[in-house]
Amino acid sequence: MELAHGFGSGLSHCPVLCGPNLQAWYRPTFAPEQGTLLVLTGAIVTGAALSQSWTTTTTLVCLCGFCSLQVEHPLVVLWKTRRWKPRFILWAALYGTIAVGLAAGLTVANPMLLWLLAVAIVALAVDLWAVSHKRQKSIANEMVMFAAICLATPLAFGATTGTLTPQAIGLWGLNLLFFATTIFSMKYRKGKVSLEAGATYQLIAVLAVFGFLGLGCLQPWTALVFAIAPLKFGLVVLLRNWYRTCRFGAIARFETYFTLIYIALVSLTVLPPRLPVA
Repeated sequence: MELAHGFGSGLSHCPVLCGPNLQAWYRPTFAPEQGTLLVLTGAIVTGAALSQSWTTTTTLVCLCGFCSLQVEHPLVVLWKTRRWKPRFILWAALYGTIAVGLAAGLTVANPMLLWLLAVAIVALAVDLWAVSHKRQKSIANEMVMFAAICLATPLAFGATTGTLTPQAIGLWGLNLLFFATTIFSMKYRKGKVSLEAGATYQLIAVLAVFGFLGLGCLQPWTALVFAIAPLKFGLVVLLRNWYRTCRFGAIARFETYFTLIYIALVSLTVLPPRLPVA
């Protein structure tokens, strides 16, 4: 994904990290898109904040989300090459087994989570289809993948509280809309979309946030935090020459700072003045 590539691109060119020893079959594989870990972390943290507690089950959701995120890379490599590579088979099987095992346990404890996990599986299938048709970097596919990662928000909330509420779904939508704004800014940097396309998405996203607010799925202060997205887009427009020509490390910091501010503010708006005593 464009967002993730921007956050983690510097690692892929390091000769130490890419040496032949790291290609041994027993070496772990990790998704090259490190930025998706930040998205996953934000989705889980905001979901846990909405639940107003952190339990052992919440920690299991973190592990399940991490393994689910990591299993995509070896699967995509195997799907692309159509070759049996022991290293990727091993780690796809290991990550997949852990993810499926944890997901099964969470579903047994909270059956209403089943549909969330089913949607995540469908998203992975769509991603593999997109790989086959060389559309993995399309806006539509990246939106689907962000939507799947952001399912960690209602998953963390539902697994922790034992229920799902409209607020959990609204927060999933808010996270998706915010994180997906980076798809357009990163593609603009590469000359793949225009500023008009980014502005159109911002308008649609703002209207969608008002929709969630009107339906009672978001609290006003939580919805207001989304203002960070058009603010960031405004800076991209204002600094467009810098944004399109500077090193990726600067872009990674730019995107990361805004993301961390968003995660912190959303979490604060859904937390009560005092957390309940366990």
